[in-house]
Amino acid sequence: MIFHITLEKAEDDWIVVECPALPGCISQGKDEKEALDNIKEAITAWLWAEDQKAISSISIKPEQQTLLVTV
Repeated sequence: MIFHITLEKAEDDWIVVECPALPGCISQGKDEKEALDNIKEAITAWLWAEDQKAISSISIKPEQQTLLVTV
């Protein structure tokens, strides 16, 4: 998957990075490379958490099965 992100230098010289498509998905790093690595991890964690919330709120019928897919 592809996501647009924003980078902004904070007052303490850290790089703050945000993924606008995923509300609250924000990270930071000491430099651009670290910030990019960290936002990739944050995006993965954000998507996993949303999946966990979704699966816990549905009721599975006996004739249904659940599977995992990777994207």
